[in-house]
Amino acid sequence: MCGIVGYVGSEQAAPILLKGLEKLEYRGYDSAGIAVFNEATGKTEIVKAKGRLKILSEKTDGGAAVPGTCGIGHTRWATHGEPSETNAHPHCTDDRSIIMVHNGIIENYQEIKEKLLKSGYSFYSQTDTEIAVKLVDYYYKKTGTPLEALTRSMLRIRGSYALGVMFQDYPGKLFAARKDSPLIIGKSEKGSLIASDVPAILDRTRNVYYIDNLEIAEMSPDEIHFYNIDREEIQKDMTEIKWDAESAEKDGYEHFMLKEIHEQPKAVQDTVGAYVKDGKIDLAETGLDDEVLKDLERIYIVACGSAYHVGMVGKYVLEDLADIPVEVDLASEFRYRNPKLVENSIVVVVSQSGETADSLAALRLAKDRGIPVLGIVNVVGSSIARESDYILYTYAGPEISVATTKAYSTQLIAVYLLAIETAKVKGLIDDSRYSELIAELKRLPEKIQKALDDKERIQWFASKYANAKDIFFIGRGIDYAISMEGSLKMKEISYIHSEAYAAGELKHGTISLIEDGILVVGVATQQALFEKTVSNMVEVKSRGAYLMGLTLYGNYSIEDTADFSVYVPKTEQYFTTSLAIIPLQLMGYYVSVAKGLDVDKPRNLAKSVTVE
Repeated sequence: MCGIVGYVGSEQAAPILLKGLEKLEYRGYDSAGIAVFNEATGKTEIVKAKGRLKILSEKTDGGAAVPGTCGIGHTRWATHGEPSETNAHPHCTDDRSIIMVHNGIIENYQEIKEKLLKSGYSFYSQTDTEIAVKLVDYYYKKTGTPLEALTRSMLRIRGSYALGVMFQDYPGKLFAARKDSPLIIGKSEKGSLIASDVPAILDRTRNVYYIDNLEIAEMSPDEIHFYNIDREEIQKDMTEIKWDAESAEKDGYEHFMLKEIHEQPKAVQDTVGAYVKDGKIDLAETGLDDEVLKDLERIYIVACGSAYHVGMVGKYVLEDLADIPVEVDLASEFRYRNPKLVENSIVVVVSQSGETADSLAALRLAKDRGIPVLGIVNVVGSSIARESDYILYTYAGPEISVATTKAYSTQLIAVYLLAIETAKVKGLIDDSRYSELIAELKRLPEKIQKALDDKERIQWFASKYANAKDIFFIGRGIDYAISMEGSLKMKEISYIHSEAYAAGELKHGTISLIEDGILVVGVATQQALFEKTVSNMVEVKSRGAYLMGLTLYGNYSIEDTADFSVYVPKTEQYFTTSLAIIPLQLMGYYVSVAKGLDVDKPRNLAKSVTVE
């Protein structure tokens, strides 16, 4: 979950590296470092700093103090070894002849370390990356070529990695390799670049290559060559990134999260517009056709974090609308529980980055079992996108804040589209109902904006509860799925203990947690379940809870029970998540701001979980 960058070209490397790392800091911010080859001295300077990137920037005078046109950089989310300057990347051999940055986890690092110790190597850090760079050195001394040293090392290493490597003997060249960790190669008029994610290089180029597992890139200012693990040169197709560089900037907002919350109407509109054409859903670009959907007898949705909550919404919507049994699994559980997959089924893997380690492993398990996979991802060319049988892209654009908002909203749209089209193909809804659902989908951006317009009331309420110790979210059906995501938003950026409960389960133990003054958020957007949910809210209020009610316009009777009420526009029952989540996102955001926390970079978290 670290971020790596690299540049070789005609410009000074250090400022480019720092700017790229700034765009990748959401991937980790325990420490940062750069290494730049100085053509004048013939030496490579390495500068590291514990803590946020700004410390490294100050240490290097914004890069001006580290001259040279070839370099690599890293921002760290600690796995092996505590956050420290010693454990910060880049790592190197004792004589700095080989320097490396690494994203991933080397599982057999202890085994490799013991081998290297016997060969006379010593170690200064606690990281698995230092083992990797010295393993490359071991094979380089035996073979004399970077390519062979890297391939031999790659065959020896178990685990995941994206590597950026510099060799003292090859000035003006960068090498990169990957297995299961994201890595892109960019080409601009002024050089070649590597990065863990697109935003890092958007200001330099939109032309990128995606390298696959066990492939290597050799880069100079003017040329990029690709090789497989057998050291055979291979050809790669260039991809043009459609995102604008400006979309990865704050654009006047205090935080990326707030900006991305406000971008949800457009993100939803773009995703709907990509698949709804002339009043009909067109999934042709996904590869799905009517025959596939018609024959479906079971759907397995697999995801992590917020994407898992999308899956929970999907279960309610798909089962009710398309009449298909749906199982929802955490990817980290699915991959290890030996799931029983039946014929005429499909596995739906949901991931913003398309690189989530557990989700990718679940995808590969499904394919090994002969079950086709539909990937719902935001990043074009990502591993999940490339390995899925069918791919439904969301159009959220770059999402920088660690806490997802707009990507979550576009994933919901993907699930709605799948449910509506499957119901139509199976003959479960007529043309009139089909048109009604599509028309309401197209109205969602406007209604999301209306929900956003009520943010001042949410801000006022959030300031009152910024010092809360516990918050509980309750709901039934789809409202329970909404509660799960609302709870996650609260805990991940405000550090307040927060839990979501199915409201009907309160009597089975959890109501014992309710005491005077505890905030309980009751979500009640499902009309058929409204009275039952309100009844559960009365139960917790009678035990001293302070109640916030979240429902649709018109359900004003909730004020008889709730101490504070929030309303969102009416919509189809299946789509209420898209509206009800907005106040909960805002609430989590404003509580975090009121507490003076780093909203975009919450402690211990990273944007893309590319390791187990």
